[in-house]
Amino acid sequence: MRKSFYHFLMKYRHPAPKDDISAFANSAFLDHGFPKTSEDYHLISSYLEMHGQYLKSMSVFDEAWEHYLSAES
Repeated sequence: MRKSFYHFLMKYRHPAPKDDISAFANSAFLDHGFPKTSEDYHLISSYLEMHGQYLKSMSVFDEAWEHYLSAES
């Protein structure tokens, strides 16, 4: 069974984020509306476009998504 994207992303959490993906993971952790059980790119992307003001750019999500696909394949 594949992990949700959120579950995957949480391995990047860090008290002092060293990169954009770690900052994204920390912010997603604090975002109670984040679709935590989803494995669907379009659902998560749409959510972040509407509610992800904490992202510097959607390219951060795209990069994290590529890591997710590589790890889960």
